[in-house]
Amino acid sequence: MEDVLEGLDSDQRSMMSELCILVDDDDNPIGGASKKDCHHSEGALHRAFSVLLFDADDRLLVQKRASTKITFPSIWANTCCSHPLMISDGSGPESEEPIRSAAVRKMEQELGISSEISEKWNFKQVGRFKYSSRWDFEWIEREIDHVLMVRGDADINLNLNEVEAFEWLSLDEIRNMVMQRGRWSEEIVAPWFKAIVNAYLPEGVSVDEAMNSESNEILQFGRMSLNPSGSKQILSQISEHREHAEKHIMKGLSKIRQPRLHAAMSHLFTGGGKRLRAMLPVLVGEAVGKGHEGHYVLGACIEIIHNFTLVHDDIMDQDPVRRGLKAVHVEFDDSTAINAGDAMLALSFEMLADSNHIDDDQLRLLVKNIGEMVRRVAEGQQEDFEFESRDVVSEGDYLAMIEGKTSAMFQMCAKTGAIISGAGEEMVAIMSEWGLMLGLCFQIMDDVIDLRSDTETLGKTSGSDISSGKRTLIAIHALSSGTEMANFKAAFGNEDASEDMISKAIMDLEESGSLEYAWKKALDYHEAAHQALDKINPSPSLEILRTITDFQLTRVR
Repeated sequence: MEDVLEGLDSDQRSMMSELCILVDDDDNPIGGASKKDCHHSEGALHRAFSVLLFDADDRLLVQKRASTKITFPSIWANTCCSHPLMISDGSGPESEEPIRSAAVRKMEQELGISSEISEKWNFKQVGRFKYSSRWDFEWIEREIDHVLMVRGDADINLNLNEVEAFEWLSLDEIRNMVMQRGRWSEEIVAPWFKAIVNAYLPEGVSVDEAMNSESNEILQFGRMSLNPSGSKQILSQISEHREHAEKHIMKGLSKIRQPRLHAAMSHLFTGGGKRLRAMLPVLVGEAVGKGHEGHYVLGACIEIIHNFTLVHDDIMDQDPVRRGLKAVHVEFDDSTAINAGDAMLALSFEMLADSNHIDDDQLRLLVKNIGEMVRRVAEGQQEDFEFESRDVVSEGDYLAMIEGKTSAMFQMCAKTGAIISGAGEEMVAIMSEWGLMLGLCFQIMDDVIDLRSDTETLGKTSGSDISSGKRTLIAIHALSSGTEMANFKAAFGNEDASEDMISKAIMDLEESGSLEYAWKKALDYHEAAHQALDKINPSPSLEILRTITDFQLTRVR
C-alpha cells in the first residue's frame, strides 16, 4: 500500500514516528502507538494537551498552524497543542511523559519559548475532554485533551515549520474568534479550541476564575466538524437541493384555490426556515443509492406535513410567534389555522400520488411509512400536551414522547429517502437509525436553545418552555434534582412570569447542571447518529450527512 506520508513535509513526516500514549475512555494508559497510527484512517484514542498562555492583561496567545502540518494545517488554535510521548532513557521500559513536561518541550519547539523560562511558570490543569474531529478522509484527531492554563511573559520566536502566525487576543476577541464573527468569519478555527473556550472560558467567566477552577471529570464532546459555523455554511453546500424542494412545495400549495386558506397554508413558508426535512431524503438518497426527482417530491411532502404540525402545535400551546412571524392562528384565526393544517396533510399525500417520479410499488411503502410518521407525531404531541397536567413525568416518558413528536419525522425522511434510492433493507435500516438518533439530538438541542437564545434569534418567544410548564428533559432533571431552585419553580408553569423571572429561572438551571445534563444527553445521540453513518462507504454525500449531524450541536453552546 502506498505510504500516506509520501510527498509530505520531511520534518512533519519524521515526527509521525513519535510514540503517543494510547488511553482508554477513562484516560488510563494502555500502551503506545506512532503518531501516524493515532491519526490515520480511524485513528486511535490517545492523550493530548492544550496550553492557553495568558499575559498580565488577560490576553491569550493564539497561533495559526503552519501549512506544512499534516493534520489541520493553516487553522487557528490555542497557544500550543500536542501530545505527551512514550519515553525511555534506554535503561528500562518506556514511561509516559508528564503533561507539563510535554507542554514545556513543545512550546520551545513551536514558539521558541525557552524551557528555562517556562519551567518556572505555574501551569494549572483545569480539566479534560474527549473528542474526535476529522480533517479529511485520511487524517483524524481522537483525543482525551488535558487543558493547561498559565500566565507568563516571554519572547516568541516562531518555528515556521510548525506555526505561521500568532496574536495576543482579549477574551472578547477570543469569543468573536470561536464564533467566527467579524474579521474571523472567513478563518478556520480548530474545533478543539472552540470546545475549550465554550467549556472553560464561557461568557461571564474571567481568566482568574477559569484558572482557579479544576475538574477531574472528562467532558464528552463527541465528534466535531472542522468548521460548523452555522446554517449558512451547510445550506451553501446544498442550496440547489433546497431550491429544488422549494419549487415542489410551492407547486403543491398552488393547488389550493381558496384565497384565505392558501394564505394561511403559505404563511409559515414566507418566514424562511432551513427546509432540512425537505432536503434530507435526497441527501440520504445520494449517500446510499441514487438521488432523483422523486426525492424532492417526497421531501416537499414531509416538509408540508412538518409545517402542518407546527400550525396545530402553536394553537395547542398558544404560542404567538413562529419563525419571526405571527403564528398562523394569530395572523388569521384558530378555525382557519386548524383548517389550513388539515389541508396541508391531505395535500401532501395527493402530491405523492400525483408524482410520476415515484414507482407504484414504492408508493405503497411511502404511504405506509409517512402515515406511521403522522400517527407517531400525533401520539407524541398528545403525550407532550398531557405532560403538563401530570404530577410526575420521567426521563423515559420524555424520550418516548420526543421519539414520536420529533424523531419520527427525521427517521422517516431518512428511511423513505433510502427506500426510493434503491438501497437494500440493511441500508434502509441503517439510515432509519441515523434519522432517529438525529431527531432525538435535534429535539433536546431545541430544548436547550429555548433557554440559551433570545427571542429574535429563536424566531419564537425565548424561555417559553418555562412559563408554559413544558416537561422538557431540562425541567424533568431540575424537578427531580432535589435542589431548591426557587427562581425556576416560581416561573415554571407561570404564564405571567416576567422576563426577569425567566432570566433568573434560567440561571437556576445553569447553576444546577440541568442545562448541561441535557447538553450531554444530546451528545450521546449525536455520537449514536455518527456510529450509524460509520457503516456507510465514505463519499462527499456522506460528509454532508455528517455535517448536518454535527450542526445539531453547533446551533447553540
